[in-house]
Amino acid sequence: MARRAPRYAEAERNDRALLEAAKKVLAVDGAHTSVAAIAARAGVGIASLYRRYRTKEELFQHLCALSLGQWIQAAEEGLAHEDAWEGLVHYVTSAIEFSGGALGPLAGTIPVTAEMAEKFTRSEELTRALVARAHEAGVLRPDATTVDVSLLIEQLGKASLAEQFEVQGRDDLVDAARDAHRRIIAIALDGLRTGHGSLPGMPPGPGLLAERW
Repeated sequence: MARRAPRYAEAERNDRALLEAAKKVLAVDGAHTSVAAIAARAGVGIASLYRRYRTKEELFQHLCALSLGQWIQAAEEGLAHEDAWEGLVHYVTSAIEFSGGALGPLAGTIPVTAEMAEKFTRSEELTRALVARAHEAGVLRPDATTVDVSLLIEQLGKASLAEQFEVQGRDDLVDAARDAHRRIIAIALDGLRTGHGSLPGMPPGPGLLAERW
């Protein structure tokens, strides 16, 4: 067991690095992202990667499961807040911070595993609970749905202006871009509060996000 522990810790570190790298590369290359590009960005050897994952598909399935685990943790932390609004804000800001929707380009390109399906269901249950609690507390606008919140997270969690400046090497503008992103998130969150006019169009159905997978 003692000999296996360091290997397990290294595998966990590699998983985290691969997930972050995949999110950034997918934001640029979409579903055509190569394993080599992800491995290079993560600083993980391609040979060791293929020793763990037999195929690109298997790697992407594992990364999706890891990402869903992040959604679950953020939602559980949100529900642990005594204040319904602060709990919802924690969930939204945390999910945006770890780029919750970044693996969206993989939708429909890989089979959904049992682990992915189980975690997606759990994530949806927790998000619904957060939204329901905020509605009951009267702090979330009554026409905002769970899918609205999830879509908001996905759109704001994509490659930000700060990341674009980082790629360009414009370090002088990164902090300003991060401030601008925080302002946009605050504006979006304020739009979720009660007291605003009605939202346009029909509310999205509960299966809208799941359908693409």
